[in-house]
Parts: sequence; structure tokens; C-alpha cells
Amino acid sequence: MVQQSQRVAMSSEEHLKETNTEARFEFKKEEKSAFEAEKGLTEETIRLISEDKDEPEWMLERRLRALRLFHEMPMPTDWPGQPDLSEVDVDEIVPYIRPDIDTRGGVDDWTDLPEEIKDTFDKLGIPEAEKNALSGVGAQYESEIVYQNMKEQWEEKGVIFMDMDKAVQEHPELVREHFMTSCVPPSDNKFAALHGAIWSGGSFVYVPEETVVEMPVQAYFRMNSEGMGQFEHTLIIAEPNSEVHYIEGCSAPKYSAFNLHSGGVEVFVKEGAHVQYSTVQNWSRNTYNLNTKRAICERDATMEWISGSMGSKATMLYPCTILKGPGATDNHITIAFAGEGQNIDTGAKVYHNAPNTQSTIESKSVAKDGGRTNYRGLVHIANGADNSSTAVECDALMFDNSSTSDTMPYMEIQESNVHVAHEATVGKIGDEDVFYLQSRGLDDDDAKQMIVNGFIEPITEELPIEYAVELNRLVELEMEGSLG
Repeated sequence: MVQQSQRVAMSSEEHLKETNTEARFEFKKEEKSAFEAEKGLTEETIRLISEDKDEPEWMLERRLRALRLFHEMPMPTDWPGQPDLSEVDVDEIVPYIRPDIDTRGGVDDWTDLPEEIKDTFDKLGIPEAEKNALSGVGAQYESEIVYQNMKEQWEEKGVIFMDMDKAVQEHPELVREHFMTSCVPPSDNKFAALHGAIWSGGSFVYVPEETVVEMPVQAYFRMNSEGMGQFEHTLIIAEPNSEVHYIEGCSAPKYSAFNLHSGGVEVFVKEGAHVQYSTVQNWSRNTYNLNTKRAICERDATMEWISGSMGSKATMLYPCTILKGPGATDNHITIAFAGEGQNIDTGAKVYHNAPNTQSTIESKSVAKDGGRTNYRGLVHIANGADNSSTAVECDALMFDNSSTSDTMPYMEIQESNVHVAHEATVGKIGDEDVFYLQSRGLDDDDAKQMIVNGFIEPITEELPIEYAVELNRLVELEMEGSLG
């Protein structure tokens, strides 16, 4: 059952310098919560959480249906090369922690946050990013949004950016129509069902017709407690001929017990609209990252997924787009980095269900010290999707003979008048390349870092400069073995 708690976790802040990027992610804070669920997933827990959130009856019914589906579905175990999920025991996860903050739905002024939460996001650089590069910011701590703000110039145009719990209360018609119905139903997979039962927090973004949000909006998700699960839900609705760029950042400190992240993302891209969804994830190496992300594109709409996956013990993430309308376009650019003890299984799925649709998938992966990366992808071109085209490019870079990288593309082509291309390369960092850079004055580590930076450039050039710099720094720390 839900109970009041205040647990104390040992802090390692005094051992880390604030100027070090590692310190920005690995620090731990004293755990203070207003309500905390007991471990496990039961109907009683679901009802208590829904009651704590004061949700309408229809949302509770959806949660309970998802719970039933979760218990009915088997754990995925038969995919070749998939991460080992035997350690994932939901009965050992704390599914819901409400931070100790007076205002439900978060505050709109950093100074109103409790000192320990404000200090967390100050260290992560969120206020500085908001000031310099963003239209709006949402910050989630544990299971709920604690800060939410949107610049007035966009609010005046009718743009809505708020946390999902608040959207359920203030925009029930929009949420009820779109939430886990046609895009990501709980029946999709076991972890989508888990998410539907226990989701909490996340972002709701609504962009009116003909509105272009010129600066990105960002949500940052932070897990601070040991042995918890975070299940935020993101719902984006872009009306016809609108445009928005959403950035998602994630991190957690390292503990001995495993943590679970199982978020859900649903994006509705209406006729002629354009949505870019960028993710920079840096989970600790005790975290299982098991997400479901999907978009539906109408006529002449464009969806772009930009994903950087590092950290985590295991990741299974395959952003999906359904090209529903003629002329719709989908682009994926992903990078995965796996070090010792990590299995990063990522990819993309695209369904061409209408004529004249286009998709591109560019996947980059780096493996070192025995780490494993997989590209696992699906491209489906339906009968009647005439004159559609797809191009898939998978490039893997390995540092040593103990690392593994696999490419597992799957293509279902049911239409003859289409253009399909697939290319895959796997290689090690060449001695000649390192020698050339060393001859220009770089040492061995700097030479390898420069090669990797060039390898991942297609992703970094798609991000605002602040996030490109951060992604490069995270990769550098991964190569040093400093994260996780």
C-alpha cells in the first residue's frame, strides 16, 4: 500500500567535483517523498495511486485493463541476441514515489522547488539550458513532474506544454481520445501493458494548426531512488501544418539494486505537420531501459527520431512510425554505445501504409570492453503503398575482439513498385587512422575519441549545440569507463 516515507541514501557528492560531467549524473540525493508505494504491482496499488492522483474513473479503468494484460503476457525471451531480462522482477520494484513538494503538477519557478530537488537540476544544467536554448522545460523527479514552464510567446499562440497528470484533469477530451488507444495500446507488448497500468508523470504537448514552435521544448527525467521504476508518458499532438522539436533527457545515479525505466511515447503528426523527437539518455548501469515509442503520420506529415542511448545495463528501444497518409515521411538517426556488461538493443520500425511515403534509417553503434550492440529493425511496405521508398544504413564500430555488434534488419515488402535499399558495415578502429592522428600530435586516447566523434556526427549535428556538446562528452566518459 502507499505510505509516507523518508529514506536516506548515502551521498557521494563530496567525492565528485561539480565541474566534472560525471558528477552531473552520478550524484545521489537524500530521498524525501510525500507518498511511496510498496514494492510490486497489484490492483490495490493501482487503485491507491489513481486515488492519490484524483483521476477520473475512465483512467482507472484503463489502468486496470492494462494490469490484466500485463499479467497475461509472457516476458519476451525468444529474440536472438536480446538482453537478458531474468533480473527484471516487477515485484521488487517501487512503482510510484511522489516527491515531497507542495504543488501538485509542479511549480513554474525554480526558486520554489525544495532545495534538494533544485540542487539536482541545477547540477544537471537544466535552468541554463532553458534560458539559452529552449521554449519550455518540464522536469520530472521520481514519479512526478516538479517543474513546468512555457514561454509566454508560445502560450499566447495556444501551445500547451504541461505534465500528463495535469492534462488528464484540464484536457480530458484530448487525452481520452489519444492516450494508449490507436498509437500504443497496452496490448502491444508486456512492457507497454506495464506502463499503461502504472504510468506517472511525463509531458503533454499540443501545437495548434499553422503554429511553428521555433525553439525546442524539453523534458528531463531523473530517477534518484534505489530500486524504483519510472514510467512517464509523453503525448504529443501536432495539428495540421504545425512544427515542434521535443527533447528528452534522462539520468539516474548508480545503485546496487536494479532500477526499471519503462516509458511510453505517443506522437500524432497531423497533415503537413513536422515533429522532431530527440533523446539523450544516460541511465546508470543498474537500469533496465524498456520503452515503447510510436508516431502516426497523416498526409504529407514528417516525423524525425534522433536517439542517443548510452548508460543502462540493458536497453530495448525501437521507435516506430506508422506512415498512414500519402506523402508522409519518417527519418531515424540513432546511436548506441555499449561498454563492459552492457547490452544495448536498439533500432527502428516503419510501416508504409500509404502510397508515396518515404523513410530513412541511419543507425550508428559503438562497442568496447566486451559490450554488445544490436540493430533490430523492421520496415513494412503494405500492398497499395505504391511508389514508396526506404533506405536503411547500419554502421557498427568495435574497439576490441571481445565486443559484439549485430545487425538484424527485417523487411516485409508487399508492393512491387517501390524503392528499397539496405547497407550495413562493421569494423574496428583502424590502426592506420590512429597512427595518422598520432602523427599530427594526438595521443592514442584523443585519436580514438576524434574518430568516434566523427562517427556519431550525423546525430550531433541534428541537436542544439548545448546537447551536441553534452552527447560528445557522455561518449567520451563512456570510452573512459567513467560512467555507470
